[in-house]
Amino acid sequence: MKPPRPSLLIALGCTLALLALYHWGGSLWRPIVAQLRGEKTVTSVLSELEPEMAKRFQTYPDLTDGRPIALLGFKAERRLELWKQDSTGEWRFIKSYPFTGFSGRLGPKLRMGDLQIPEGIYGIEYLNPNSSYHLSMKVTYPNEFDREKGKVDGRQLLGDDIFIHGASVTVGCIPVGDDMIEELFYLVAKNGYQSTEVIIAPHNWREKRSWPEIEAVDWEPELYALLAAKLEAFPFRKN
Repeated sequence: MKPPRPSLLIALGCTLALLALYHWGGSLWRPIVAQLRGEKTVTSVLSELEPEMAKRFQTYPDLTDGRPIALLGFKAERRLELWKQDSTGEWRFIKSYPFTGFSGRLGPKLRMGDLQIPEGIYGIEYLNPNSSYHLSMKVTYPNEFDREKGKVDGRQLLGDDIFIHGASVTVGCIPVGDDMIEELFYLVAKNGYQSTEVIIAPHNWREKRSWPEIEAVDWEPELYALLAAKLEAFPFRKN
């Protein structure tokens, strides 16, 4: 058998590179495409929001200083908490945002179309200023843990496109309403979305120190041990 011609290898390499850029490089190409289409960009949204956000957060001048931000999502309480790390490395509570919609039940997301809000430790992949739900921030689901457990279970279609967004409808995302997503979008963008951690748990473990049993899987103790250890860094507060 003859070896592949160099031109074919180059074409294959270019195709794989483009696919990788499309899937993982959205933060690079989406602003360019949006600008060419005459759509909003993250920069233009920040300019629009700046005057109002400066008023709302004038007592928190360090919220966008680049130090980490954490968003804690609690499904049972239907609440998203905003925390900021201070100069000593301690976490400081800033604000709580109620979910404006909910789908699924307690327990991790297992497959595409199950309507579940994921549970785990994530980041923000990119910001979408042209969302159908006003503004949105893409959560990095599935993460390495989700993919590993999917492989062990024989699950392939894990789902994707999990966002924190505006409006009040959802099929597995976290909606917080248009006014509140403007706050979160602004702060996360100004601070640097790469410095944001998203921790989603079935409930506020700091108040109720037990986890649900999930019949569909046998690895939820491992997941919830990771979440419990992570949440220990955030001081308990009664809402």
